[in-house]
Amino acid sequence: MSNEAVVVDVVRTPVGRGKPGGTLSGVHPVDLAAHVLQTVVDRNGLESAQIDDVLLGCVSQVGEQAMNIARQAVLAAGFDERVPATTIDRQCGSSQQAVHFAAQGIAAGAYDIVLVGGVESMSRVPLGSSLAGASPMSPAMRSRYPDGLVNQGVSAELIAQRWGLSRDDLDAYAAESHRRAAYAWQEGFFDRTVVSVPDAHDAVTDETVRPGTTAEKLAGLAASFRTEELAARFPDLDWRITPGNSSPLTDGASAALLMSAERAEALGLRPRARFRAFDVIGDDPMLMLTGPIPATRRVLDRAGLALDEIDAYEVNEAFASVPLAWATELGADRARLNPRGGAIALGHALGSSGTRLLGTLVDHLEATGGRYGLQTMCEGGGMANALVVERL
Repeated sequence: MSNEAVVVDVVRTPVGRGKPGGTLSGVHPVDLAAHVLQTVVDRNGLESAQIDDVLLGCVSQVGEQAMNIARQAVLAAGFDERVPATTIDRQCGSSQQAVHFAAQGIAAGAYDIVLVGGVESMSRVPLGSSLAGASPMSPAMRSRYPDGLVNQGVSAELIAQRWGLSRDDLDAYAAESHRRAAYAWQEGFFDRTVVSVPDAHDAVTDETVRPGTTAEKLAGLAASFRTEELAARFPDLDWRITPGNSSPLTDGASAALLMSAERAEALGLRPRARFRAFDVIGDDPMLMLTGPIPATRRVLDRAGLALDEIDAYEVNEAFASVPLAWATELGADRARLNPRGGAIALGHALGSSGTRLLGTLVDHLEATGGRYGLQTMCEGGGMANALVVERL
């Protein structure tokens, strides 16, 4: 199929802690994004003028991440000025949505070559900066949800309660995420995808991975989201979500090169994977983070596959309760779930995470000889993206 969309390459920066002094905190987010865009073009022997569009995810589109950061990154990368770009916000799934849009555009014949990716500098543009003291709860929203919605941490607590996940369950999962991520770094599993950032003291590894993490150490951390007001509103919660079983605030950027199979062949580039199916769905905005469950069911149906035919699942670890509830509900094999660790260890630079997961998934399928991979992201407001890739 000449318009079949394929993955040719994926790169990402190491992740830095999203606070002053983090390894990437001295780098402007435009330059972070420009670095991965330029890297993927250079290492595949392309001229920037060959690119039809650049689609980047970014959540906090304010301050240094304002004014269509995708276009700013294209210019900062030195690309031909005729290369267009746009910035996408589907919350945590922003760069995964960029992948969906690009692949669908290729399949429709609208694109031949697209760069997709994302960026978030949570040290320089803190989470929530775009609110500036305002509330998105309009009168019509308050009419529909008179008790108000909650932040994602409380949603993670509600999920843990509904699926009967104990504090021990959450901390054990988080410790395993760090163990898997540390092992992956030790064995060089990220070497192909991670590119150093010269202006960040040549940062080459993820600053957030803690090899010595144990469930026993995590057990001493206090709950992150309990307040007196929330405790009164949710008297049955025992407040088990902590910094240790949540993804840390991070800085990072990632980019992927997608093109039609026909164009890849013409350019002599080897496709690494193709897309079998996509899904995006809305779900309960109070629980907020449960969307990956129905999204997975629908994307598997569209792919004509059963979950046990999938060799690896990347389910974003915004909080430990999210992948655990997903695995419990779907009866998933935990050994295939985030096999190289997830966002609890590797960080969650919001706009960048979708293409970071894609690179991890494709790398893992190639290293293990797996055929199919599934990726799904929970998203603010109660949404989720899901896709299935097939290794080539």
